[in-house]
Amino acid sequence: MSKTTASEPAPSAAEDQELGAAGSQLSTAPEEEAPSLPSLGVIGWARWFWRQLTSMRVALLLLLLLSLGAIPGSLIPQSGQDETKVADFRKGNPTLGDIYDKLGLFHVYSSVWFSAIYILLFVSLIGCIVPRTWQFVGQLRGLPPGAPRRLNRLPAHTTWRTTAEPEQVHQAALALLKKRRFRTHLTGDAVAAEKGYLRETGNLVFHIALIVMLIAFAWGQLFKSEGNKLVVEGDGFSNTLTQYDDFKSGNLFTSDDLVPFSFNLKKFTGTYERTGPNKGTPRVFQADLTYSAGPYGKDKKTTIEVNYPLQIGDAKVYLVSHGYAPVITVRDAKGKVVFDDAVPLLPLDANVTSSGVVKVLDGYRNAQGKKEQLGFNAFFVPTFGGSASGTMLSQFPALDNPLLALSAYHGDLGADSGIPQSVYQMDRTNMKEFKDSQGKLFKKLLKPGETMKLPNGAGSVTFGKDVKEWAGFQVVQEPGGGWALAGALAAIGGLAASLFIQRRRVWVRAVKGADGVTVVEMAGLGRSESAKVPEELGDLAGVLYEQAPGLSEETVAEPDAVSDSGAASAEGAEN
Repeated sequence: MSKTTASEPAPSAAEDQELGAAGSQLSTAPEEEAPSLPSLGVIGWARWFWRQLTSMRVALLLLLLLSLGAIPGSLIPQSGQDETKVADFRKGNPTLGDIYDKLGLFHVYSSVWFSAIYILLFVSLIGCIVPRTWQFVGQLRGLPPGAPRRLNRLPAHTTWRTTAEPEQVHQAALALLKKRRFRTHLTGDAVAAEKGYLRETGNLVFHIALIVMLIAFAWGQLFKSEGNKLVVEGDGFSNTLTQYDDFKSGNLFTSDDLVPFSFNLKKFTGTYERTGPNKGTPRVFQADLTYSAGPYGKDKKTTIEVNYPLQIGDAKVYLVSHGYAPVITVRDAKGKVVFDDAVPLLPLDANVTSSGVVKVLDGYRNAQGKKEQLGFNAFFVPTFGGSASGTMLSQFPALDNPLLALSAYHGDLGADSGIPQSVYQMDRTNMKEFKDSQGKLFKKLLKPGETMKLPNGAGSVTFGKDVKEWAGFQVVQEPGGGWALAGALAAIGGLAASLFIQRRRVWVRAVKGADGVTVVEMAGLGRSESAKVPEELGDLAGVLYEQAPGLSEETVAEPDAVSDSGAASAEGAEN
């Protein structure tokens, strides 16, 4: 075998013309055409616009614009997620709020400009994929192109002379290349082989996966729902709109889309680190439930933990928050119980220092027998540090030394005014303070089991020995979540295939020389310059050389490794 197993630089444009079909269609990327203004009126402009829209440059630009457009949706309060924050922003920034309104920045994902980018990207990807897929299918149905006339002009090549017949070389080459998973066929005096089709398959899978992700995202935004519900131990929840504390959904979502189920919170368990630098850190956060799916489902027991939701059909129930609900009993002037319930209070810090309001709306009569409403501001600490601490803040999140502070009011809470009110705040516009002996606001600190008597025989308030816990649940329905995940995984796999798999071709020509000796030529061509093509060709040539050995008196013993640098001239049959 001769020492001409070297390669030359990649072929120039003129040399590409000489290669013909052998160097064509190593990719399904659309060929770039020289830009030219249409001269065919409306149809010409439409064709020009379509070519621009379906080009890879425009698709990448639209994808960038979509990413940039999502930034204000993350930084600016969105009306579909938190109306309160939007109202506060407008109140604090009236001028900027008007500008944001006109630009649709308070509802980015449903705005006209974001939808336009979204739809154009969708159309661009489809317009790019359809012809590319059709072209790739045609390549799969065809055969590898025949060998170019001068194999020694390819980037990686080798040659030697052998006593084997050309037919024997061809059969050995076909068997070898098929064993290495090349698509092969014999055309003329050469064997043509091709490998690496998964590169283009990965490219197409990546683009199709992007479309799947876009569809899944749009579907999820239109039909999604998300609601929050606070449930005290012993209470339950039924998945209807009226049961939610707050609820938001997509534009096409209806109440009929809610998954029918219900559950009861039997017990909430929370444990915390007692010592060390992580003192107070939650160790166990779980809610024990009894639930039923459907209107006639059987009761089942389950436990929900953080990041381990309960899934019922298309709905997922997440455990998102926790707090305490002291049991409060209120009696009127005659000792009649007018309120007896667990009152959930909202945490203020990591140690679950909590605050809220106790409202007695019906059934209360004062010492004079007049109907009134009572209101109490409540401040609760699960672990009171004692009067020596000098602060009414919890020292630990567990119920080690619970203490409840109450301040009392009477009058009209305004609950019948028709204006929605928060259950955690009290409107004191028409409320009067209960006064102590010094004429100050009547308030008292209570331990579990203690009772606070209201001034002038107005009644009493008892802090029950039982302090219940509550759990906050978030019920989410995202119909496109699974498809979005599948599209993301497929996109990663397709991108990896398109980056790491190289499409390449190999030709083996065996012909009789002028002196009757068989001349074998091997050459390889890849889509891009890579060390893999010459290395692979060298390996193939070494195996084939063992089956069709060279003439020892004219050539070296074995074929040299093929590389993609340098060049050499052929000997023997090449002269």
